[in-house]
Amino acid sequence: MKSIRELFRIGLGPSSSHTMGPRHAAEAFARYNPSASRYEVTLYGSLAATGRGHRTDVAISDAIPGIEIFWEPKVFLPFHPNGMEFRCYDAAGTKMASWTVFSVGGGALAEEGNVRVEGPEVYSLTTMTDILEYCQKTGKSYWEYVEDCEGPDIWNYLADVWHTMRDAVERGLDAEGLLPGPLHLRRKAAAYYVKASGFKDNLRTRGLVFAYALAVSEENASGGRIVTAPTCGSCGVIPGVLYHLWQSKGFSEKRILRALATAGLFGNVVKQNASISGAEVGCQGEVGVACAMAAAAANQLFGGSVAQIEYAAEMGLEHHLGMTCDPVCGLVQIPCIERNAYAAARALDANIYATFADGHHNVSFDKVVDAMKQTGHDIPSLYKETGEGGLAKEFDVQE
Repeated sequence: MKSIRELFRIGLGPSSSHTMGPRHAAEAFARYNPSASRYEVTLYGSLAATGRGHRTDVAISDAIPGIEIFWEPKVFLPFHPNGMEFRCYDAAGTKMASWTVFSVGGGALAEEGNVRVEGPEVYSLTTMTDILEYCQKTGKSYWEYVEDCEGPDIWNYLADVWHTMRDAVERGLDAEGLLPGPLHLRRKAAAYYVKASGFKDNLRTRGLVFAYALAVSEENASGGRIVTAPTCGSCGVIPGVLYHLWQSKGFSEKRILRALATAGLFGNVVKQNASISGAEVGCQGEVGVACAMAAAAANQLFGGSVAQIEYAAEMGLEHHLGMTCDPVCGLVQIPCIERNAYAAARALDANIYATFADGHHNVSFDKVVDAMKQTGHDIPSLYKETGEGGLAKEFDVQE
């Protein structure tokens, strides 16, 4: 299993699979073929279907100025819905090289046969059942297992992740006006933050969590700097929860970073054994996984046992099973932004529920991950980031 550095990626929105991944692929192809006179790329499947709304063409053109882009939304390559083929030519027009690569979610790239274009394997245990058993046997916490596998330098990286998340919340709370695109959607985070202060404790807490999650998701929708957690489309959930707990409960930064490590471990298990790509398994793999990660982080902060933390994460994912990915106009706005706010609240509810329990439950986190993978494969493609079904079909928006 890869490093959680590959899960928590710092970059620009609005989409990890449609913006970050293609940009990284284009940069890599140009780097390996610097002497080419002309470049072109064909985008396939979901990547082509909603690529313009997700600014895929802008991301690729920023990396390779002048590249010619072809769109094939009806052609799905067998390995993954987000396929792309890069080609380059010399001055005489002779093809020099070609590369077929897939953007598999969270900004990650893979080649045919699931050969991931990432760093080395750093975790020997790849299921939460095995990791839970190891932690119970050794007495270690999840974050200690992360440190054992990643090394002490992981804390410097997670500090950068946390500061980026925090900055995104605070920028989003200050920003107002319209988000880019034809939906003419107004930012809501600032208004929710102000309104929350007028309510008593319980409603104020909920309103603030909504505001923080909205702030980050709106920053993402406007192309701002965020952290994939585990994707751009779900980037508001974990910051919404952790920023609220940091502000309201006074947890130290060190404890927040440990919670992030735990969240990353759970997200990594899903990425390893199923998918975090909306184009492959729907929004359950994005917002659902983010909810599970945030629930695990919150439960750790409140002193949960390793079994209770696993239970909180299991509930966070289980109750998002079957959620489709149906972005209106291919934008990471409707229903994505509101889903982040609701999932942040659900994560806190899962934390409370698991706290009342002793950690024993019938369905393990790994079983839910397996169910999510199968459910995702059974969902028709028009409900998986193609913008052809669900809510996306109900809107006829003119620029």
